[in-house]
Amino acid sequence: MSPELVHYAVDRAIATVTLDSPENRNALSAQLVGELSAHLQAAAADGAVRAVVLAHTGTTFCAGADLNEAAAEGGPEQATTRMLALLRSIVELPKPVIARIEGHVRAGGLGIVGACDIAVAGPASSFAFTEVRLGLAPAIISLTTLGRMSERAAARYYLTGEPFDAPTAAAAGLITTAVDDVDVEVAAITEALRGCSPQGLAETKPLTTIGAVVAFEQRAEQVHRQSARLFGSDEAREGMTAFLQRRPPSWAAPA
Repeated sequence: MSPELVHYAVDRAIATVTLDSPENRNALSAQLVGELSAHLQAAAADGAVRAVVLAHTGTTFCAGADLNEAAAEGGPEQATTRMLALLRSIVELPKPVIARIEGHVRAGGLGIVGACDIAVAGPASSFAFTEVRLGLAPAIISLTTLGRMSERAAARYYLTGEPFDAPTAAAAGLITTAVDDVDVEVAAITEALRGCSPQGLAETKPLTTIGAVVAFEQRAEQVHRQSARLFGSDEAREGMTAFLQRRPPSWAAPA
């Protein structure tokens, strides 16, 4: 049996779900997504839980899709379907989800950050929409990040794929706040949530997520098709192969 990749613990009405696959930078493998989804549903079903903290081990919160696994599965169809379901489950979870970030976030990991209700990042954090550098587009994760970010910020970072730090992410609207001490900030937020009514939280969260829910209803099928088409393209195959081989893709302009 494979070791557990996602851990679950509850302390004083707060469930902590920890991504623990540092060997592949907490990439979104089928096993990790399955365990994460199961733990989120466990938290949703537990009447004693007020909120969920989504944390991580290692220096990367989440690197996005597991490209090796996608290749082994014969294409992106299963991975993109899993990703859509995971993001929507976070958005529609009847309890607040807080992202606790002290590391790098790339590609699909940014979709998870956007799906969370509150996101706190420390000084070691960095962010990048790297899809464009692989011949892809941030299609699926646009459902949870476009509504968070200003149009100008989304255009710059979607189109360039360049990394940016936590204060920039906060200014763009992608995260809630950039802080020096993530533990202190998350503790303050969770302590406030412990005093909230379960009914109040369940009824209030949908008021803040209506934009993302509408985006899923209107555009999920479209971005799913776009993602599948791009993953199957020659440029994307070259981009992903080059990434795994740690070399520039053939279509990259010379420096």
